[in-house]
Amino acid sequence: MTASDIKRIPNKALPSKSAVAIYRFPGGGFLWAVATSPDKTLDIAGQTLGALGVLDGYLKDAGLDRTRIVKAEIVVTDHDNKPDFDRAWASWMPDGHGPVRSFVQSAMPAGDLVEIIITAALPGGA
Repeated sequence: MTASDIKRIPNKALPSKSAVAIYRFPGGGFLWAVATSPDKTLDIAGQTLGALGVLDGYLKDAGLDRTRIVKAEIVVTDHDNKPDFDRAWASWMPDGHGPVRSFVQSAMPAGDLVEIIITAALPGGA
């Protein structure tokens, strides 16, 4: 493996941090991506859909779709928002393709209510 096996897309606000990393190896690979909502004025459902929209862009750029997501880590500022998050998530994730998912509460930067981190599988030969 070489450094060219890993493609990184820097976080615009903090270039020493990646927003997306794609690791390709013979037989497949993985995409890791993190997103928050571009609009911090929205409620949890709106911010969830905003972050998921950002993730859609990362997936599309890599030639993938939502069905390739195998793991999702959800960080929220208030665990009581889980039902609203779950409704937004369910409207976005295709039935039968839900990944393994964790949901934790943590302090986050002002305005952010949710951060979503995904791992998606690249198909063999990609």
